Amino acid sequence: MGSQLLPFTLPLPITTTTTTTPSSVALVSIKSPPHIPRTLSQSTHITSHVYKHPAAILLELCTSITELHQILPLVIKSGLYNVYLIQTKLVSLFCNYNSMAKADRVFEPVKDKIDPLYYTMLKGYAKNSTLDTAISFFCRMKYDSVKPVMYNFTYLLKVCGDKCELSRGKEIHGQLVTNGFSNNVFAMTGVVNMYAKCGQIDDAFKMFDRMPVRDLVSWNTIISGYAQNGLPKVALESIIRMHEDGKRPDPVTIVSTLPAVADMGLLRIGKSVHGYVIRAGFDSLVNISTAFVDMYSKCGMVGTARLIFDGMNHRTVVSWNSMIHGYVQNDDPEEAMAMFQRMLDEEVEPTNVTIMKALQACADLGDIQRGLFVHRLLDQVSWNAMILGFAHNGCVNEALYHFGQMRLQSIEPDSFTMVSVILALANFAVMRQARWIHGLVIKTCWGTDVFVMTALVDMYAKCGAVDTARELFNMMDKRHVTTWNAMIDGYGTHGLGKDAVELFNEMLAGTIQPNHITFLCVVSACSHSGLVEEGLRYFTSMKKEYGLEPAMDHYGSMVDLLGRAGRLTEACDFIQKMPIEPEITVYGALLGACKIHKNVEIGEKAANKLFELSPDEGGYHVLLSNIYATASLWDKVAKVRTMVEKQGLKKTPGCSLVELRNEVHSFYSGSTSHPQSKMIYAFLEELVHEIKAAGYVPETNSIHDVEDDVKEQLLNSHSEKLAIAFGLLNTSPGTTIHIRKNLRVCCDCHNATKYISLVTGRAIVVRDMHRFHHFKDGTCSCGDYW
Repeated sequence: MGSQLLPFTLPLPITTTTTTTPSSVALVSIKSPPHIPRTLSQSTHITSHVYKHPAAILLELCTSITELHQILPLVIKSGLYNVYLIQTKLVSLFCNYNSMAKADRVFEPVKDKIDPLYYTMLKGYAKNSTLDTAISFFCRMKYDSVKPVMYNFTYLLKVCGDKCELSRGKEIHGQLVTNGFSNNVFAMTGVVNMYAKCGQIDDAFKMFDRMPVRDLVSWNTIISGYAQNGLPKVALESIIRMHEDGKRPDPVTIVSTLPAVADMGLLRIGKSVHGYVIRAGFDSLVNISTAFVDMYSKCGMVGTARLIFDGMNHRTVVSWNSMIHGYVQNDDPEEAMAMFQRMLDEEVEPTNVTIMKALQACADLGDIQRGLFVHRLLDQVSWNAMILGFAHNGCVNEALYHFGQMRLQSIEPDSFTMVSVILALANFAVMRQARWIHGLVIKTCWGTDVFVMTALVDMYAKCGAVDTARELFNMMDKRHVTTWNAMIDGYGTHGLGKDAVELFNEMLAGTIQPNHITFLCVVSACSHSGLVEEGLRYFTSMKKEYGLEPAMDHYGSMVDLLGRAGRLTEACDFIQKMPIEPEITVYGALLGACKIHKNVEIGEKAANKLFELSPDEGGYHVLLSNIYATASLWDKVAKVRTMVEKQGLKKTPGCSLVELRNEVHSFYSGSTSHPQSKMIYAFLEELVHEIKAAGYVPETNSIHDVEDDVKEQLLNSHSEKLAIAFGLLNTSPGTTIHIRKNLRVCCDCHNATKYISLVTGRAIVVRDMHRFHHFKDGTCSCGDYW
């Protein structure tokens, strides 16, 4: 466990070696013929090559302005700075990171700018600059003969509403009408929102009333407008009209109305809303319950608020803040402090709002000692928030660095701190780091804290050591519902569905009640292991026996459960009968199942729904293309790929990682710039001959337009094969190879890895985006069901 480390010594920073594509595909620029504007169609033939270049890949993975500044020299050095696709990405990133001056420095020199480049700049100005600057650029677009699209107007209308710039908003409204968007429901919803936020609720309603078609979003906008303008009664009447219009009010509708009801102390109306929510089945949603806690507290019924709070299966920090504030507001500071202490005891991370309310309670009590204790937490809360933020965004080194800085400033880590650091390392999934933080937990005496230990259980499961996770689980004297959830989920992602079901049944036999997440974990575990009947039974019992309303993720897991088992017709029927409108997770699960079972007809329907819900996500287009390719429908493959290129959509490049001696090596398909690249490819060629002799047959049916030997070469350069070959070359016999991949493992790589484990006698663990695969002696733990 790293005995050389002192109690608060940090491990060496995690460095990354990124392999790249051959230099021969680096494109220095795109030069258009004289007097011919460059268009997307003229550059589509080089799109795939640009996307494979390391500079392009790094730009796709970029998460901060600091990283962008580090990548930019590589872009320039590679001669890609003048490539249109790269310029567009740079402009987009600089706009996203509020660096409009730098976005402009990229934008202005571009010759023959196409319209989408202007749209990106306008969006950036609308988000990050003054309204005058955004409108000035909009006028510049007209001067440059750029035809505006609907979203240009909605960006500007939002800024006008947020800034209460009514006169400018009216000007934009006029331009919207002139450009023919007065019948567009999305555009006119933006107009309604602008007038409502500017306090012109009558004008907002006029615009709303003239809309030929109204969707749920437009209804929610006008209802929210009434509520925000002090007209909660009219807002509620609008909910009735909305229902008559065939639109079922959703949680957004309710949450938009309740704050106004609460602020005006309209208890009777609040109770009416509460009754409606119960009848509609929304009362189990955390944001709805939290809004009622706030409403009843502000209406002087803090006891009712507490009953709702105590009945919540899941609470956010906002729920706790609302309850603490309710006691402070209703002159019960002692109970407010008791609630604050309970919040700390349950390991809920307080925010600055929590601290302020607790300080107010201490002031009302005249309790200087407790006030000093709460004040000291304010420094710790800031550090914990920083570390947790880095952890949630996958910035492991940054989380570890701030953890070290916190210790250097003599601020003692609490359980929140330890959980945040463990979370960061769990997402990185490197066993050496996992053992280091486990040792630190023991040395700093956090080994008895239920939330820290739960985080360790989750971390080991995500690092591939599910048996170690279970050992820690068994050692715990006290377990929280999150502990059971972590272990059940760990079994599920490792394909150990029966173990997950056994543990779930053990949980039901005890005193801890399952929550929404528990059922999501157990249904997902059943899905990964083909336990269809068990999954159906648990889903039914969720509401029937435990009173828990399924959320979108639960419905998505059920579609995945049925779809993976090949019961696609049942999955479609299930979607049709859903009491809520299906979202991306549901149709995404259905499309994935169609890929597995090669169902073109249902796959097309699912894909079309996904294109409507998420038009900018290129991955769904690629998945549909793969379904067509498997069915040898090459004309449809070409049609989808043309659509992807024309819309500028992107597929996330496959990347496989392997850790060796404190260094993480990244491999992309076709990468050749790794220091051991020649050795890796030579070794892989020999290995493929061996596994072919053992019975391996490459699956080339998804590739066309090239010779058979080229098809095999393309398959053999997949990122996980390169990572496995690297791991085999650089570790001693008997060592388990651990690989992480950002996408789902393809069928050919899955089959090849089974044979590799057979001929080499090595255990290989692959963690893809959905689950773990443990390969050993020619078999996989998933049983070829994934």
